[in-house]
Amino acid sequence: MARINRSSGLLAGLLLLSGCGALTTPVDNSQAPCPRIAILADGADLTRFRPGAGRGDLTAMVADARIAGFDATCDYADRARTTLNVRVTPRFDSERGPAAEGRTLDLPWFVALTDAADSAVLDRQAFVTRVAFGPNVARSNATGQTARLALPLGEGRSAASYTVRLSLQLTPEELALNRTRGPR
Repeated sequence: MARINRSSGLLAGLLLLSGCGALTTPVDNSQAPCPRIAILADGADLTRFRPGAGRGDLTAMVADARIAGFDATCDYADRARTTLNVRVTPRFDSERGPAAEGRTLDLPWFVALTDAADSAVLDRQAFVTRVAFGPNVARSNATGQTARLALPLGEGRSAASYTVRLSLQLTPEELALNRTRGPR
């Protein structure tokens, strides 16, 4: 008989304790939504040639690089969810060309925040990532600096109200080359 009473008491205690949890404020661990994040097709690649050299001469190529991808995280900046913090970190693949001088390559790139229709640039941040090539190494990977954006929410604005674009910063000639050959 004593065993039944102890078991019943233990069960009643557990039920009582589990009921207490219902009185606490629930914790919202939901993932914050990210806006659309994309790599600009025209700015995904950079092929740089020695100044004054023809574009068809591969021996004049200094470097060939591309945005290989990115990592992104999004979280709310406050409990009221009025601001969304977006962090985007690009990854680059680079090749040192036959005309390269030195063992490093500086890759200029930018992140741009636009409205959902891509009709207005709301924020633009520029960066430079240095890629190092070891001795006798022609290819290298690098991770860029993390771009941080704060997006206001509410009043009809959600994460879907924005687009984040990544691109290499190209000269007019480099951009024309990309548009001529198309995405790779």
